[in-house]
Amino acid sequence: MTPDRHQMYNNNPFKLGLFGANCSSGRAINKLPERWLADWESCEAMAKLADDIGFDFILPIGRWKGYGGPTNFQGVTYETVTWATGLLAHTRRLTVFGTVHAPLFNPMVAAKQMVTADHVGRGRFALNIVVGWNEPEFQMSGIPQRDHGDRYDYAEEWITAIKRMWSQHEPFDFDAEFLHLRGVVSEPKPRGGTAPFIMNAGQSAVGKSFSLRHCNGFFTSFREHDVKKSAEFVGAYKAEARSIGREIDVYTQGHVVCRPTRREAEDYFHYFTTEGADFEAVEETLRLKDITRANTPDYEARRKAIPLMNIGYPIVGSPDDVAEKLARIHGAGITGIGFSLVNYLTELPFLGQELMPRLAKAGLRAPA
Repeated sequence: MTPDRHQMYNNNPFKLGLFGANCSSGRAINKLPERWLADWESCEAMAKLADDIGFDFILPIGRWKGYGGPTNFQGVTYETVTWATGLLAHTRRLTVFGTVHAPLFNPMVAAKQMVTADHVGRGRFALNIVVGWNEPEFQMSGIPQRDHGDRYDYAEEWITAIKRMWSQHEPFDFDAEFLHLRGVVSEPKPRGGTAPFIMNAGQSAVGKSFSLRHCNGFFTSFREHDVKKSAEFVGAYKAEARSIGREIDVYTQGHVVCRPTRREAEDYFHYFTTEGADFEAVEETLRLKDITRANTPDYEARRKAIPLMNIGYPIVGSPDDVAEKLARIHGAGITGIGFSLVNYLTELPFLGQELMPRLAKAGLRAPA
């Protein structure tokens, strides 16, 4: 891969991305009047603004069904490959991911969809592979959910077949346990003859192993209370990749609340995760994991924790505070972060004006 083939390989030491903006409310389970509605006009404007500010990527969530409550949290969602294609047509530099449920997408169709997006974006499409967990979404599709290990066995065949479609010019057969493809051809190839950047976030042993073999980026969690442990994990994971002749970057996720003062940011963060939370939707997320009042003694504590847990690592404070926390993440060896906002479009200008210059000064961003 050449450095100029993907925005993910630019000169910014720490990559910045927006996460979850294809879904209503993003990743914040809230009922605030200013919450993100994910209408197309706002998504388009958000992508253009992020592109102008200098963000590196946009990463959507693969979601098919909302979680109820007064806001039907994440009930309005865009299918991610077509969403990415539209955003790529309206931007110039940043990478846009498609988050694709391998079991739900025929590999021949998916390979062609992603190449189409990649050409529209002139080489700026990237793939986030997911294998699925949400049973009601699979019931909607009529496709049975496989056992956990089998999900990655299927994904192994799926991405192997797609990579051949992206690289091989002669017709081929692909005959394995799950996929039986005959006389496969697929033209054109990805832009410039190189494959899109591929990401996966599987946290199980089998998921991490899949990422080592097939992905350019691994998406994991970061915990501020143990930076050393995070750094040790990143170092060991990269070393394991090198032991099989591969290089892999590690990314993380979180939620940013950046305001002129730390007090303003902390007050807003507390409000949208407590009084402003959509707790009916929270209860549905727990029910999907078979956590109920009847079977869980600490149910109320878990219920209160979900609005915090769902957004990942909270990055809350003044521009100086946020810059310092991002530097701490980078110091653990992490390549970049995809973060959510309560409202992506209205909060981005302040980040562009106040946060980005601080990140450049700290050496996390290349000079403009």
